Amino acid sequence: MTCRQCASDLDRPGDFCLVCRTANADTVVLDLDRDRARVVALFDDDVVSDRTVTTTPETGDLEGTELRNFAGLVADEIHRKRPEEVYATGERDVLSAVRAQAHYPFYRVEGEDPVEAVVERRGEPALETVDKSPHEKLGGSHSTLIGNRDGRRAIETAAAHPHVKKLIPGPIDAGGSGSRSGVRAKATRADEHGNVRLLIRDGSSVQENRVVTTASDREMGERIRDDLDQALREEGLQDD
Repeated sequence: MTCRQCASDLDRPGDFCLVCRTANADTVVLDLDRDRARVVALFDDDVVSDRTVTTTPETGDLEGTELRNFAGLVADEIHRKRPEEVYATGERDVLSAVRAQAHYPFYRVEGEDPVEAVVERRGEPALETVDKSPHEKLGGSHSTLIGNRDGRRAIETAAAHPHVKKLIPGPIDAGGSGSRSGVRAKATRADEHGNVRLLIRDGSSVQENRVVTTASDREMGERIRDDLDQALREEGLQDD
């Protein structure tokens, strides 16, 4: 492929041209699994590059290094394109690792075919991601969390979501009915601004925590709520 502006040869289709400083892709779509990542570059809604990056997942002491290396390869594919927007879907750990190295704002995309979904939703507001650690997102005047380690895990799981801006722990109500299933957590229905509540129950105690998201309406907030509940289930904090 050659540059659309100066016709210089590009190392890979859709790469940013280093000769005339022209972008040959305006959007990158990431479909991320733990062992492979599909990186698709678009220009004016047309696919100009479709590349797959693979890895062999490691366990134990080597896992962190392997994941960082994998994420670095994906981030390099993004950087080569210099896109205006990056959309992403897939494995959360991989997404977080790529985002940490790519230094681009990521926007969430859903659907069986994320590329088609991005093209269809052009012009619609995208959900911006928040590049902060879970600890940096915690706020408010109530610092006490119920549930000990499991309660904190529920809070950190919600705060780690890329579309959560802030999580504000609320007061603890000790007058609820008892539960024998241990610490349980769930996100409530989104309000008209797209924000949700994270309810954590430990025995007869319940804590309602406010979750401020990057959504602007109830529909987009419901997408985030579904994500949070799925993440809590994966952490064993919800019954299937």
